Amino acid sequence: MNLKVVVASIIIVGALIFGASTFIESNIEYMDFSKAQSVNKKVQVKGKWVKEKESQFDAAKSQFVFYMVDDNNQEVKVVLDGAKPNNFEMATEVVAKGRFKDGYFHANELLTKCPSKYEGDGQAVKKTL
Repeated sequence: MNLKVVVASIIIVGALIFGASTFIESNIEYMDFSKAQSVNKKVQVKGKWVKEKESQFDAAKSQFVFYMVDDNNQEVKVVLDGAKPNNFEMATEVVAKGRFKDGYFHANELLTKCPSKYEGDGQAVKKTL
């Protein structure tokens, strides 16, 4: 066999393996806190910030700590590596990406869903009909 064909085949197979492993690693599924506790991988949990509980930023550790309740009303302490997002107080929903560690959800990324200033109440559409 030609050496160029062998080298090209090895490069293509290596690229396919790298691409597949990267895709599998970046594919993070949604689940609730109870399921997230039973798996040992990075997951996404959707829920709401518990405003009644204390939240704080520890500048020495660069960690933001707050409490979150998922869609099944399970409340869990969340520790985020990094600062609190700017629009955190306005968020209607929060998505924490991370895994359980030492009895709390250790997040390395936090997404917030805020109410849109472009959404109306539907009254303008009703008036035109």
